[in-house]
Amino acid sequence: MDSSHGVDPRSYDDPRNVYRTDEEFYASGRPANPELEEDRPRGARPTESVRHPWTWGTILFVVCVVVLVLAGIALFP
Repeated sequence: MDSSHGVDPRSYDDPRNVYRTDEEFYASGRPANPELEEDRPRGARPTESVRHPWTWGTILFVVCVVVLVLAGIALFP
């Protein structure tokens, strides 16, 4: 086993021991045109204004939970 790849010297002529070059290996899975267009182009401004995710219902729910917790602490010390 003198080879750096661990191939037995008696099997050098075996066609199963033929390896592709790096260029051949990495080119086999690539499309003809590997360039993809950007899914989020840079430099553009958003087309619609950004809305805050909190609605009045969510704010009311959070306030009720806080009031219940504070009332529970005040009533049952």
